Amino acid sequence: MNAPDPSQGPARVAYQGAPGAFSHAACLALRPWDEPVAFETFDQAIDAVRSGDCGLALIPVENSTIGVVQPAADLVAASGLAVVTEVWRPIRLALMAAQGARLSDLKTAESHPAALGQCVKALAELGLEAREVFDTAGAARAVAEAKDLSRAAVAPPPAAEIYGLSILRHDLQDSADNRTRFVLLTASEG
Repeated sequence: MNAPDPSQGPARVAYQGAPGAFSHAACLALRPWDEPVAFETFDQAIDAVRSGDCGLALIPVENSTIGVVQPAADLVAASGLAVVTEVWRPIRLALMAAQGARLSDLKTAESHPAALGQCVKALAELGLEAREVFDTAGAARAVAEAKDLSRAAVAPPPAAEIYGLSILRHDLQDSADNRTRFVLLTASEG
């Protein structure tokens, strides 16, 4: 199965998350000529390919720290879509908060459950309560909008710039070799 040909113009690539999410960065790295399209859930991203709204979907299915990203892997397996390729990408997590926040101000850290699972030790050392939300970059956006100095997001470092946050700790992930495997999906022929 081949992905849409870049010579025929950019394809729309569905991904789960907000701009600045790891899946967004993986789309840009893997297929820079295509148009990444954000969806809130893995279901919505996969359905966008099934409906023809997007030609491809890029979905994270496994992480070197937490193992299989079960909800996503289950959806991929049941999707009826074909895997075009797969790629492992390094994952670096940062703790970010509103401008002016200090580590001592923080009470909670918000992120996608998979990202929170990749920095359990660091969050425990900081004494932060983990709060699950739909996406890493979406957490950064919500923290920026709230302007609450007690809330932080665990997200990719570029999300801090996109949403105007300060990074209070880099490399929050528990493993220095933290990586995620993404699969690129397209509609099956026949």
